Formats: sequence, C-alpha cells, structure tokens
Amino acid sequence: MPEGDVLRRAAAHLDRALAGQRLARADLRWPTAATVDLRGRTVLGTRPYGKHLLTRFDDGRTLHTHLRMDGTWRVVPSSDRRAAARAPQVRAVLAVERWTAVGYQLGMLDVVPTSAEPTLLGHLGPDVLDGDFDDTPGVPWAGPPVLDLPTPGIDEAVRRWHAQGGRPVGEVLLDQRVVAGLGTIFMAESLFARGWWPWARADAVDDAAEVLRAGRALLRASVATGRPDAAVYGREGRTCPRCGARVARDDIGVAPTQRQVYWCPGCQVRGRG
Repeated sequence: MPEGDVLRRAAAHLDRALAGQRLARADLRWPTAATVDLRGRTVLGTRPYGKHLLTRFDDGRTLHTHLRMDGTWRVVPSSDRRAAARAPQVRAVLAVERWTAVGYQLGMLDVVPTSAEPTLLGHLGPDVLDGDFDDTPGVPWAGPPVLDLPTPGIDEAVRRWHAQGGRPVGEVLLDQRVVAGLGTIFMAESLFARGWWPWARADAVDDAAEVLRAGRALLRASVATGRPDAAVYGREGRTCPRCGARVARDDIGVAPTQRQVYWCPGCQVRGRG
C-alpha cells in the first residue's frame, strides 16, 4: 500500500495541474458519488494526510480519496486521448482546460463538506510528515489549506504508541491510529535505523520519538528523490549494510491482516527476548 511519501507526491502533482483553476469536467464513478456535480467549481488544493487525499473546492466541499493497494492518480494533457478516461478501472476524472487528473482503481471515495473532514480522519494518529509533527523540518503539502486538520504531533504519537502495551512494535508502527503515513517499507527501515527487533514490546521501546524521527527523515528523503532508500526492505538474503548478516523476512501481525517485515538478525537486537 502506498505510504506517506507517495501521497505527498500525488498531492503536489494534483496541485500543479488543478489548483486555482475551474473544473471544465468532473466525473465521479463511485456509487455514492455518481450524481455529485463538481463542474464549474474552483480547485483550492489537495491536502494529504497519512494515506488519504483531500481535494478541496471553493463551494465548501472536499473530495476524499484513498489509494489502498492499487489506486493511483495520473495527470495527462486534456488534449490527449487518455483524458477520455474510458477504462473500466477509472473511478474519478477532474479536468481543467490544460490538464486532466484521472483516478484509477481508487480504494475509497467520498464527497463531504470541508468542515466534516475531521469526521473522516479524526481516528488517525498524527501525520508523521506534517510540518508541525516535530521540530525537525516537515514536508508541506502544495496548495493553500482551507480548513486544516489538527496535527497533535510527536508527543501524541508517542503517547498512543506506549498505550499499546506489549503489542509488537512493528505492528504499532503500521497502525494508522497511532501515527499516520508509515507502511511496511518505512516501518522496517525505521526499526532498522534504531536497531529494534520488530517483535519488541511497544511499551519497552525507550526511544520511540527517535524511531518516529528516523521514519520521518526517511520519508522526507523519499518525497524529495521519488524513491525510498532501503537498507533492509525487499533485501531478504542479502548482506546487511551495517553488520554483514543476512537480511531476514517474516510475517508480523495476526491473520488476515498480517504484513511482511524485513529485518536484520545481526543488528536489530534491541528488545529481542
């Protein structure tokens, strides 16, 4: 599933194409939104939060989308034949004079009053990439915020983390209710950076804030470069760049929601029983 870095880039991409412009065409191919008419509305901007996108309009409405596993937003010239967006995988089309944004295989789509955004996302933890998450630099979203979401920051994320008790730390980092924006790649890389065993008890991690800061820094770098810099993720059987041991891959979590975790048996020993 795309992580916070992908959503930041997607929001910026949408803003470069649509922000500040009036929609000439809008087509929402979703059962609960098929009759919604957004034509003529001006796009104020797209705000990412965790793994969600909020595209705001000048009439006080927001298009909320989530990519889930396979979704993506693509921007093409409105004069291009691809802008017709006839593929059955298309879930949303937003077009201005020059550019057309096409949402393929989106996993979630709602149109709500902008003032109701917190009811959609209020269950989520702080966004690890938000500018006020920590005193280290964040990654701002493109476009002007209309109604900003509360971003309680790293202290709240750490509080939620330690409230998980003996739950494995790898599971906790994947729980969007604790901190929003991390997925399997940056969960693995954050734990590797600080040397924690993925199954260590969450309440035994004495540097939770530093683990989150490591994940934040890695996500920021990926936003800038367009690709994650992986030391262990996807490197099963290859040499650990820190200690030379062979990188392992296992499952973490409980069926049917278990996820893969990559880790180094040689140097991720903190919290290991």
